[in-house]
Amino acid sequence: MKAVLFVLATQFLLAQPPGIPATAPEQTTLRTILKAKYDWGYAGMEGEGKGTLTILIEPASEKIVMELYGLGERLVFLKGDRGEGYRVQIPRRELDLKGVSFSELPLPFLPQLGSAEALRKLLTEGSGPGVKVTQRDGKGPVKLRYSGQDERGKDVLVWLQRTQWNLETVTPD
Repeated sequence: MKAVLFVLATQFLLAQPPGIPATAPEQTTLRTILKAKYDWGYAGMEGEGKGTLTILIEPASEKIVMELYGLGERLVFLKGDRGEGYRVQIPRRELDLKGVSFSELPLPFLPQLGSAEALRKLLTEGSGPGVKVTQRDGKGPVKLRYSGQDERGKDVLVWLQRTQWNLETVTPD
């Protein structure tokens, strides 16, 4: 038996082009992508509002794409990842900021989370400063309430209700 294995291993090594080492098959790394959509409501010193929040998070690269809509207009757009940095646009305030890290950017209607991982935990566990979960299901928090201050230090109360939830596991391209 050992002789047969030796012959097979020798034939495999001889079949390799010269100068190229024999390698094991390449292993693929799976990535998890979270896609979620929420209805939201807001009450603060500047008034009230409601709309939708759509989020995509890829924890491995800390990629985030987030859109906050209210009354038919985009209120906030955030996009970026750990390698390229992040950019937030708030049209009503004529704000267009770039930051190397997620924590450098103001996020209206959400607690200052500081990282993509903290945003993921907010959505999957309901953890975050000033956040309370009022309803859960098998996937995690369905209804969340945030009571605290916005990026300008004004008191706010924000409600989130999950309407869509998708965790995808994909292989890299």
